[in-house]
Amino acid sequence: MIHIHELSKTYKGVTVLNIETLDVPQGQSFGLVGNNGAGKTTLFSALLDLIQPTTGFIENNGVKVNEDESWKSHTASFIDETFLIGYLTPEEYFYFIGELRGQNKADVDRLLAGFTDFFNDEILHQRKYLRDLSKGNQKKVGIVATLIGNPDVIILDEPFANLDPTTQIRLKGIIKKLAEDTGVTVLVSSHDLQHVTEVCQRIVVLEKGKLVKDIITSEATQKELEMYFSRESIAVENDYNVIED
Repeated sequence: MIHIHELSKTYKGVTVLNIETLDVPQGQSFGLVGNNGAGKTTLFSALLDLIQPTTGFIENNGVKVNEDESWKSHTASFIDETFLIGYLTPEEYFYFIGELRGQNKADVDRLLAGFTDFFNDEILHQRKYLRDLSKGNQKKVGIVATLIGNPDVIILDEPFANLDPTTQIRLKGIIKKLAEDTGVTVLVSSHDLQHVTEVCQRIVVLEKGKLVKDIITSEATQKELEMYFSRESIAVENDYNVIED
């Protein structure tokens, strides 16, 4: 479904992303983890043709994303609140996305009816604009909007941030169901190792723009990731102590 080939991105002489090859098959729940500055958001931005790569290309279902827009019809994403339209109510935004995806109001309403618990009576029929919702409720709207129109690929950047524990648990159930029951390819980036381990069948670790680990998830995965990032933390601390000395 997703194929990355010789992809790099350089800003002012600094390479922030450098991935030789990476494939994400259809129906896989794929997790992306790494420290701040690892290149996670840069990679997702390139996947969505929000930035142009310096070298290489990304294919989505055989289509190069920076050369042809046909991939957009089967791909949905929520990166942050800038994807929303602040002067719309949640209902207006959902119907707007529905029109883009060829869905009428009845289609959208049927989808929304399945997310009553997820919304927790804080989203619909509140007579609030999106800009006036909390960060967590804005995220709920953005995530559910990606499901409109039955996309084949869904890309979510830090979906668990700003959500309360109950909503995080419900979101994990949603992501698992998408990949396991409907065959949707779900790409998730997160700083939360526990959450991403629980919902993703495969996890890739980026460090300074490079792919350093590619793990099929198992019971040992979270421990393996914790050990990796613990070593990274110790290395940074040692470097700092050398500088101090």
